[in-house]
Amino acid sequence: MNRVMFILKLFAREPLWYQVLIVAALLVSILFSSSFFAEGYYPSLSKLAAAVFFVAVGFKLRQNRTVAGVFLVVTVLCLYLSWQSYVEVM
Repeated sequence: MNRVMFILKLFAREPLWYQVLIVAALLVSILFSSSFFAEGYYPSLSKLAAAVFFVAVGFKLRQNRTVAGVFLVVTVLCLYLSWQSYVEVM
């Protein structure tokens, strides 16, 4: 429980634009990955929002190169999956 409170306190110290970006990307990713939005371009948008989330968190944690590298790999994976999902719809 202490770790969760610590993470929330760190998040509260971030600038407002960063907080809005993280929360919006996370909510869009969760919303568009639901079964209600299973058709059309929504799955692609969900993966794109996840990529935005991961690149924002990875950029924030760039002091640790290993963690930033992992987030970069996950971002590239999300972009690839988003593109593949987009191509399937076309």
